[in-house]
Amino acid sequence: MARIEFTPQLHRFVDTPVVDTQATALRQGLDAAFAINPRLRGYILDDQGHLRPNVVVFIDGRRARDLRGLTDPLGPDSRVHVLQALSGG
Repeated sequence: MARIEFTPQLHRFVDTPVVDTQATALRQGLDAAFAINPRLRGYILDDQGHLRPNVVVFIDGRRARDLRGLTDPLGPDSRVHVLQALSGG
């Protein structure tokens, strides 16, 4: 099963479960996490359901490409890391 993990920084604001899911796409995997904790959705997605600009997702060590549709594929052994992006200088 694919495993989705969230950065510890997000845990300061909302409960961030580790989710093992049979999802085959990023959106489905994130939806599984949101089903456990609906408040998490607002920290990850904007009002249109797109990834927030301050959030970065890595799937098997590669940055997710589809930031709007979240259609990046997940394999049965995928590891997904959801992180807050750093900005500034």
